[in-house]
Amino acid sequence: MFDSFRRGEFELLQLEPYLDDFAKSFAGNVRSLNKLERGQDFEEPGFASWDAFDAGDWDRSIALIPQKREAYSRQLAEAAERNILRRRLRVVEFPVTPYVQWEMFVLRLRVELGDLIRVLDARTVEDLERTDRIPELVILGDALVYEVLYDEGATIGARRCADPEVVADAVAGFDILYERGENFVEFFDREILPLAPPS
Repeated sequence: MFDSFRRGEFELLQLEPYLDDFAKSFAGNVRSLNKLERGQDFEEPGFASWDAFDAGDWDRSIALIPQKREAYSRQLAEAAERNILRRRLRVVEFPVTPYVQWEMFVLRLRVELGDLIRVLDARTVEDLERTDRIPELVILGDALVYEVLYDEGATIGARRCADPEVVADAVAGFDILYERGENFVEFFDREILPLAPPS
């Protein structure tokens, strides 16, 4: 799974060129958007809820999440109008990191609005990560894949690839892992909701 990533030809894009390229590509004839998240700690400065979380104010961070309702609703409405299938798979390690605990509340809002999100226990993919971790992926249809790059949790750019073999491998790998994933609400209620606020 994802073997072609080791031999595929990628174009390295810094952050702004990556964001511009993604926006341009997504505006085209795209039929699906699949996102695979593997990291356990990210930074999202400028997102009011994350800023409160980063400052240690858990209650305020959770209270601010609904501010995103309108923006998320617009994203999903646009996807529906364009007949784009949006799916996200969130890999979660145990014990759950404070960031993932916070992010799960954000994803719960997305799910409430109709986003298709599943959760995968990282322990179930240990056999796939003997040499390399599962890549952080954004896949646009069957034409383009980005391996998103981070530095200490901050997005710094991506590796872009339009090689049909690499894209097909990414789509197939995502589909397999997505099917392995668990219903988001069931996971959230069992593993996240009972947790005490992180310190």
